[in-house]
Amino acid sequence: MKTVLIVCTGNSCRSQMAEGWLRHFGNGKIGVFSAGTRPSYVHPIAIEVMKEAGIDISSHRSKSVNEFIGKRLDYVITVCDNARDECPFIPGNHTTLHMPFKDPVGFIGSHKRALEEFRKTRDEIAMAMKQFATSLTSPS
Repeated sequence: MKTVLIVCTGNSCRSQMAEGWLRHFGNGKIGVFSAGTRPSYVHPIAIEVMKEAGIDISSHRSKSVNEFIGKRLDYVITVCDNARDECPFIPGNHTTLHMPFKDPVGFIGSHKRALEEFRKTRDEIAMAMKQFATSLTSPS
């Protein structure tokens, strides 16, 4: 089983959504974790929009990337430029990928408009994680 760590700054939104999607598309064939360079909390709107899509991330917690140093990882994926720049060196023989997505957390406006921003990011992440999961689980 391939193991994947998805990293963003706060581990509150993009990495949490990516973890949920990759677990879903990996169908038990991929070990998936997420973490942040400065962990905070799982954003309630991220939980809400993922639930709309049938993915429950309500039990996720925000974790530090330091929790994964020394763990066997096949891939480390950064989903924001800050995480790519701030991510500490994670020793080991793994492939590092950068898949940046727009951060909806910084959106200022009504809840309705915030939902739209989160949904856009959710859907972009879904497409990328589906493609990545397919590349990991397809026979070579």
